This record gives sequence, structure tokens and C-alpha cells, in this order.
Amino acid sequence: MPSASTTTLIKMLESLPEPLQERVLEHVQDYIVDLKDELKWNDAFAGSQDKLVAAARQAREEIAHGKATPLDLEEL
Repeated sequence: MPSASTTTLIKMLESLPEPLQERVLEHVQDYIVDLKDELKWNDAFAGSQDKLVAAARQAREEIAHGKATPLDLEEL
């Protein structure tokens, strides 16, 4: 059973002329696709957070001990 919010949204959508309904639905579909994509990215980064923190610590240590060299963009 749809929630009250969903029912309200459907009623609002049905109050529009059909061409506008189609436009709204296209926007909503795009928005949902974007949200799902964002959730995937969040899950992917959440799983690698510890590794990123460890890499940052290692980089700071190397800089502090003079083991790091500045990046030369010309060499790339």
C-alpha cells in the first residue's frame, strides 16, 4: 500500500495535463537513477575509507621523513 506522501504525489501528478505528467515523470525517473548511482558511490567509498585513511597516514609519514618528492607535472 502506498504511503500518504506517495498518494499525495500521485494525486498532484494526476491533476496536471498529460504532457506535463510525462515531463514530471521523466524528471522523477532521472532523479531516482541519480540517487541510486549516488548510493552506489557512497557504498563503494565507505568500503575503502580505511584504506584511504591508511594511505594518507603513510603519505604524511613519508613527507615528514623526507622520503616524498614533489610531483612534477612535466614528467606525467
